[in-house]
Amino acid sequence: MSKQYQIVILGGGVGGYTAAIRAAQLGKTVALVERDKLGGTCLHSGCIPSKSLLRSAEVFTTMKDSESYGIETTGVTLQFDRVQERKRKIVDQLHKGLEYLMKKNKIDIYNGNGRVIGPSIFSPRSGAVAVELNNGESETLVSDHLIIATGSRPRSLPGLAVDGTKIITSDEALLMEKLPQSIIIIGGGVIGVEWASMLSDFGVEVTIVEYEDRIVPLEDADVSKELERLFKKRKVKVMTGAKVIAESVHTEGEGVTLHAEHKGSTITLKAEVVLVSVGRQANADNLGLENTDVAVDRGVIKVNGFMQTKEPHIYAIGDVSGGLQLAHVAGHEGILAVEHACGHKVHPIEAHLISRCIYARPEIASVGLTEQQAREKGFDIKIGKFTFKAIGKALVYGDTDGFVKVIADKATDDILGVHMIGPHVTDLISEAGLAQVLNATPWEVGQTIHPHPTLSEALGEAMLAVDDRAIGM
Repeated sequence: MSKQYQIVILGGGVGGYTAAIRAAQLGKTVALVERDKLGGTCLHSGCIPSKSLLRSAEVFTTMKDSESYGIETTGVTLQFDRVQERKRKIVDQLHKGLEYLMKKNKIDIYNGNGRVIGPSIFSPRSGAVAVELNNGESETLVSDHLIIATGSRPRSLPGLAVDGTKIITSDEALLMEKLPQSIIIIGGGVIGVEWASMLSDFGVEVTIVEYEDRIVPLEDADVSKELERLFKKRKVKVMTGAKVIAESVHTEGEGVTLHAEHKGSTITLKAEVVLVSVGRQANADNLGLENTDVAVDRGVIKVNGFMQTKEPHIYAIGDVSGGLQLAHVAGHEGILAVEHACGHKVHPIEAHLISRCIYARPEIASVGLTEQQAREKGFDIKIGKFTFKAIGKALVYGDTDGFVKVIADKATDDILGVHMIGPHVTDLISEAGLAQVLNATPWEVGQTIHPHPTLSEALGEAMLAVDDRAIGM
């Protein structure tokens, strides 16, 4: 027996549940299939729990430095079990909120594993979903449109086995009951530097091993340079241009040993734990896609600008579709897919207009092209840069490291990219993102009167600095 819906969604992460709510708002009957917990990676093993730990690390660091604020404290100690308890409470609260939203919008939830099946007695075309429910029963869901939102999982290096205790990924790191004394982080991308920052603030000896010639290699080179400088100032060891020999990683006694090729020689590194942070791979396998014409290329589902696969009634959104692996992107793609399926006029997402954030200390945020990308595309550029050291609110806040960098086109005066590193820049980047969406110029943003004293003044001054009009420097 089958159940009929207008839209079925496979995966209950940010992309999936956002799509489900939007479809319900448009009056559609909706079913959502999730094998684990509603909320997916972001809520349970990604964005939210990691940011909770990062916040605790930030507070711990601030309390240890309280004398610089004129506050004397004694006996500041870290109780990591309570840090984890706080994290769980935040996740539980948000999870309950999502469950309420599903009920409010009359979305049917199926807890189990879903696989796409081809044409059958249930449906004349592929796209029906056979669900093996967690309670041992099964259901077949037939719909007018199917949205695949199955997300991604941590990737490992070929030949490097993760044991979940000494050699771990971010999934296991989030569940640590106690902190290690030392850790080697393989990979200096977004996830790697966030964990490096957090664990360093918690008092762990941290070493980052990055294959590329700089950490956060997808960010502007000036941002990478500043982050590495500040990490080294905090005693975080940063080794770039280093290739870990995967098969050399092994447990030895109470720790882990590995070898890496660095500057023409082989070096040996040891730590209590190794965290593998070399990106994430799409959950595009074991979905039954072989029963359809949906194309999978290099591990991700191929889609067009409207998130449609080769079978127009089947959509794929979020990490599984190969775009930017960001929760806010998945959510927006979910809305786009649903509205397109419902016949609304929609606009494909423009990747260069998407803001990107890294929640290390200091924070990093960016939108648009890096300086290198702009030059490679042939733009004749002009650059404005402004340091947080000249911002009163940063001095009051006690955090003056970092800067805002604006890249503009000399010919048109259009903003090509904005790159920030410093206090709370993840909360500041949206103004820059809006400026790019509206095709604003640095002069226009600079003419916006930014309140004083605020951190946002740094963005306004950097915009003015593009034409040598900054007041604060």
